[in-house]
Amino acid sequence: LGHAFAQRRLADAERCLRRRLAAGAGHALRLKAAVMTEQDIRLRRLTGQYLSAPAPAHTVARALCGFQAQYPQNALHALSLRTDGEGPAQARLVKNWTLRGTIHLFSEEDLPVYLGLTAGDRFRCNEWSAPSFWNQRPGWALTPARQAYFTDVIVEALSRGPLTRDTLREHCRARGMTEDEAASMFDSWGGGLRELCERGFVCYPAGPEKALRLCPPLEPLSAHAAQLTLARRYFTHYAPATIHDAMYFFHASAKAVRGWLAELPVHSAHCSGREYFWLDGEDAAPASPPECRFLAGFDPLMLGYEKKESLFLPPERMRSVFSLAGQVAPVLLLHGRVCGIWRRKGASIHLTLWEALSPQDADLVYAAAQAAFPGCTLRETPEL
Repeated sequence: LGHAFAQRRLADAERCLRRRLAAGAGHALRLKAAVMTEQDIRLRRLTGQYLSAPAPAHTVARALCGFQAQYPQNALHALSLRTDGEGPAQARLVKNWTLRGTIHLFSEEDLPVYLGLTAGDRFRCNEWSAPSFWNQRPGWALTPARQAYFTDVIVEALSRGPLTRDTLREHCRARGMTEDEAASMFDSWGGGLRELCERGFVCYPAGPEKALRLCPPLEPLSAHAAQLTLARRYFTHYAPATIHDAMYFFHASAKAVRGWLAELPVHSAHCSGREYFWLDGEDAAPASPPECRFLAGFDPLMLGYEKKESLFLPPERMRSVFSLAGQVAPVLLLHGRVCGIWRRKGASIHLTLWEALSPQDADLVYAAAQAAFPGCTLRETPEL
């Protein structure tokens, strides 16, 4: 019966492939396997995300499309779990607004990619009369002329080296910026500074301090080339993934994702009624998942897939990780599945487990905590 079922799935997949080719879908979707198990998918994802075998920070940051970094320590922890010793300084990392309208930590080499998404024909354009999210908000105090003037002031100040937001604010005040204008330019949610970042004038260094620097000379990719570059990385390192997964990760439409797939030499397979796509990576999936990892808040393993269809997280625990306020908790990954959440408080790691651990697994968790946070005290907490 199992063989007959597999043969039927293979025939269904081949018919689907023929329909796509007949429709002129661009690159052929090359069929590699008609059926894949959930464990196969988990193992491939863990490998693609460098949780089974580390790599240099530069390689990891580019492959995973950066790390969400509104909390810098989360991004740095997520990166360090996956790297082999090369740190952010050696990897030449920066921060800027990129995917999902959030700030990310990524390789400086990828600025042309992300500015291809955010800048478009406004790249380094110092003209602000067109309506935008920011200048249409109540209380926005910068006229187009004043915003252009202070853009020049900020760029000139940063030409001598990186400066903190507070230093830039004082510099602008000295050049005539009012308190209301400062509230608009230095809004805690982005404001005028975010617009300067998205247009390619400035970016943030990788460190935790709130400093800014000028972007290096560059030419951004076209929006389409940037999208396809990131889709290629996603379907190599986050995959196998569904169209819903990619829609969730990129905040893109199903039509956009299908368009990318049509241009990429992806394989497809079915599992539990869903179709998964992937591109060949450099390494084969391992025979077993990593034993234990203390994943960061907003970790790519959580953000990379439609949360309601996660293969790592028990459905009944989704709200323990993804809060209604938009937070994504740090999780404990044990044998390839999430079994709890944690937080760091001083030298202590407070851990909430959703299941009892065997003595062997308890030893693995303790060893992983010491590897990630040397000298820490591990405390079990009923609810964080």
